[in-house]
Amino acid sequence: MSENVLFVCVENAGRSQMAEAFFRKYAPVRFNVFSAGTTPSSQLNPIVIQVMKEIGIDMTNQHPKMLSHSMIENSSKTVNMGCMDRESCPSLFVKDVLDWNISDPKEKSLDEVREIRDKIKSEVMNLIKTLEA
Repeated sequence: MSENVLFVCVENAGRSQMAEAFFRKYAPVRFNVFSAGTTPSSQLNPIVIQVMKEIGIDMTNQHPKMLSHSMIENSSKTVNMGCMDRESCPSLFVKDVLDWNISDPKEKSLDEVREIRDKIKSEVMNLIKTLEA
């Protein structure tokens, strides 16, 4: 049986999308991965698409999605990318949420977004190790 892993942020335009892309690339096939936001943006952050393309991950077909209760209920692991406001981030108050507290790439420089990307990759690789254990 496969397990669902959910990455959540506010706009689902950067952090959670990068985490989903890394998880999809590196995790075992028994996992399904999703990302969503509490107030999804209309499109992905173009700089996020650019920095992921630099390392060979194409995200041009990804779209921000609205977080739903069924997504949360059907996930064996939920990761909050780093929002602290109860109104915009109900995932914070779901049991068993990992909170990575990663900066939002919105309005950041290219180098800053690369740093965020690399931190997300590192966190995702650690998460995969713990899920496989």
